[in-house]
Amino acid sequence: MKANVDKDTCIGCGLCPSICPEVFEMDDDGLAHTIVDAVPDSVEDEAKEAEESCPVNAITVG
Repeated sequence: MKANVDKDTCIGCGLCPSICPEVFEMDDDGLAHTIVDAVPDSVEDEAKEAEESCPVNAITVG
C-alpha cells in the first residue's frame, strides 16, 4: 500500500501527521509529504484515517 500527498492541493493543516506520523510529516514548505515508500501494515488503518480526514482530499492511500 502506498500513500501520496498532492502538494498542489495540500493546505498544510497538519492533520495527517497528527493522525499517522509514521507515514506523514510536514515539509519545510509547510505542506505535508510522505516519509515512507510503502505504508507499514501496522499503520494502514491510521493512514486511511488520515486520507479520510484530510479537509481538501489531498491524500490518497491504496
